[in-house]
Amino acid sequence: MEARNAFTVDRTIINLNNGGCSPPSRYASEAMARYLSMSDMAPVSYMWRQLDPKVETVRQMLAEDFGCDPEEVAITRNASESLEICQYGIDLERGDEIITTTQDYPRMINTWKQREAREGIVLKQVKFQVPPPSLDYITEQIERAITPRTRIILVCHVTNRTGQVLPVKDICELGRKRGIEVIIDGSHSYAHFPFKRDDLDCDYFGTSLHKWLMAPIGTGFLYVKKEKIRNLWPLMTGNPGQENDIRKFEEIGTHPAANRLAIAEAMTFHQSLGVDRKGARLRYLRERWSRRLEQIKGVGTLTPYEEGQAWGIGLLTVEGMEPNELIGKLWNNHRILTTGIIQEDEFQGVRVSPNIYTTLREIDFFCDAVESIVKQRA
Repeated sequence: MEARNAFTVDRTIINLNNGGCSPPSRYASEAMARYLSMSDMAPVSYMWRQLDPKVETVRQMLAEDFGCDPEEVAITRNASESLEICQYGIDLERGDEIITTTQDYPRMINTWKQREAREGIVLKQVKFQVPPPSLDYITEQIERAITPRTRIILVCHVTNRTGQVLPVKDICELGRKRGIEVIIDGSHSYAHFPFKRDDLDCDYFGTSLHKWLMAPIGTGFLYVKKEKIRNLWPLMTGNPGQENDIRKFEEIGTHPAANRLAIAEAMTFHQSLGVDRKGARLRYLRERWSRRLEQIKGVGTLTPYEEGQAWGIGLLTVEGMEPNELIGKLWNNHRILTTGIIQEDEFQGVRVSPNIYTTLREIDFFCDAVESIVKQRA
């Protein structure tokens, strides 16, 4: 009840696309409104002199939660900004190879393609079965793509397609042994289920905070291992003397303080829930709808049930039905929000991602709606 009441969501619709962007908690929204109101009274005084310095407290909170040094955390606007700092900030030469997967986030793939077009680097995208036969299988697919020209590997911790968790620690070890930089896209993992930096053993990690931490829209962070900071170029030029300072990645010009400071309230709420309980709840919600709907002929999911391989995100498939058709019927007839996933020549389905404010009634109503739609098509 406390979790449900902590949000000012519209209960006349059922939002099962929290993987796209979650509503912030009421605590975070109210904090942001307070800070913005204060800033607007006289930005050069209140925002720059009083509020901006408080971001160091937020940095410390994020670092403590992630399990790293505060001097390794840059507060950004989203995962895309965090990851593109790494993607554009690592020096590459013509012919250098980048490995990612076909299931990584389109913006990150397009970033590599732009460097490919401008600089002549080579992008290699690895395919893997859905669901995979094992986590070792995914690591093996990445390893097979490595050549002497491989310089960077970028992979999602959790794919935004099916919710599959990837064995990023093994992939990081794979790269480290060969002198290959490994960048982890943590958009769908951070604050979704329990883990720390040491569980990943990564050097670069970027995430959004407006998904599973439920912070205000336009918040994220970038982790860079301390010894890697100096040689990573920022997207926008930092100040002289910032070469070894994680804050050089935050130099984007004038920006609001309110969004970043409200992260503190989002973090406090997240920790009051407990990430273990939160992860368990999200997994329970996914299994509640997926196990029920899989009993219907022609309906299935492409998200594994094995422990540690998936949490709150699942991909629903209905035989003979295009994702957009199902999405349209769910919205037009039942006011249920979902999103379609179409992976070229590989798989497709409807991604379902509830959040902790989602009620069991809403999950069951969703199941009723899918059953009704499938029955009508039979």
